[in-house]
Amino acid sequence: MVSGGGGAEAVVAQLRAGDPDEELRTVLDGPESELHRRLERLGVGFVTRDGFPRALVEVEEPPAHLFTKGGGFRDMAAVAVVGSRAATAYGLRVARRLGSVLAGAGIAVVSGLARGIDGAAHAGALDAGGVTWAVLGCGIDRWYPKAHADLGRRIATESGCILSEFPPGVRPAPWRFPMRNRVIAGLSTAVVVVEAAATGGALITARLALEQGRTVFAVPGDIDRPTSEGCNRLIADGAVPLTSEADLLEGIGFLRATEPAPAPVAGIGAVSPLGSTPEAVGAALGLAGDELRAQLARWEVAGIIARKGGLVVRL
Repeated sequence: MVSGGGGAEAVVAQLRAGDPDEELRTVLDGPESELHRRLERLGVGFVTRDGFPRALVEVEEPPAHLFTKGGGFRDMAAVAVVGSRAATAYGLRVARRLGSVLAGAGIAVVSGLARGIDGAAHAGALDAGGVTWAVLGCGIDRWYPKAHADLGRRIATESGCILSEFPPGVRPAPWRFPMRNRVIAGLSTAVVVVEAAATGGALITARLALEQGRTVFAVPGDIDRPTSEGCNRLIADGAVPLTSEADLLEGIGFLRATEPAPAPVAGIGAVSPLGSTPEAVGAALGLAGDELRAQLARWEVAGIIARKGGLVVRL
C-alpha cells in the first residue's frame, strides 16, 4: 500500500520532526506506534512528493506526504468544487451538476467531504463514473462528518480516493481544516466556489488558490442571500463569474472558446434513449480517451445527454 518511496518508518520520522501537536505525538508514540502495521490493517497507503500529481508538487511548500484510501489518485487534471455547508437546494443542484460535467470530461473533482456543496460535488462525479478526491482534516480512518461515511466509502471503492496529511487516529480539529484547504487548492487547476458566506473554509480555499496562481471561479447569487455573499464578493475582487458549465470548461482550457463544438446532433444516434455505455458510444463514433470525453461533455453541456448509473442516456 506504500508508494512514492521512503517507507512507513520514514513517514513517522518526518511527522515527529515536524513539531507535532500533543494529539499527533500520542498517535505516533502511543501503544500503536508501529504505524506501518496500522496502515496495512486499515488498508491505507501513503505517497510522498515524488508520487504526487504535478500540480501539487509545484506549489510552494507542498505537503511532505499524503495518506490515501482508494485507487483513484494519479497525475491528472483536477478542479476543486467547494462551498457552504448550509447550501441551498439551488447550490446543491449546481454543485452536483458541475461535479458530473467535470468528471465526465475526464477531470478529477476535488473537495473536502463536508456537508452541503462538497458532498454534492463528490456525488455528481461518482454519478458520472468519474474520479473524485476527498481531502480530510483528520486521520484517514475517521469519517468527518459521520453523516458522509457512506459517501466516503463510495469514493474509496468506486473511482476516487480519500486523502489526508494526518495519520490514522488523529481527530478533526479547527486548525487542521486550513491545512486541508491548502491541499485542495494545491491539487487543483482551478477552484469553483458555488455558495459561500462572508467567511468560512471555501473562501480560505479560494484565497490559497489565488496565492498558488490558480484560477478562481464563483457562481453569482442573490444579493440578499447569506450564502451568496462570499461568491459575490469574490467576483467583485476579480474572480471569474461562472454562469454555465461551458464557462468552466472553456475557462480551464478544456473547450476552446475560439473553436465551436461540433454540431451536437452529429453522431447522436450512437446513444440509445435507454442508455449506452461510454465505451459503446465511443466504438460507434470511432472516438476514445480525451476525444470521447470531450464529445460527451459537449453533449451534456448542451442538454443532449445525461449520465445515469454509469450509462449515457439520450434526452
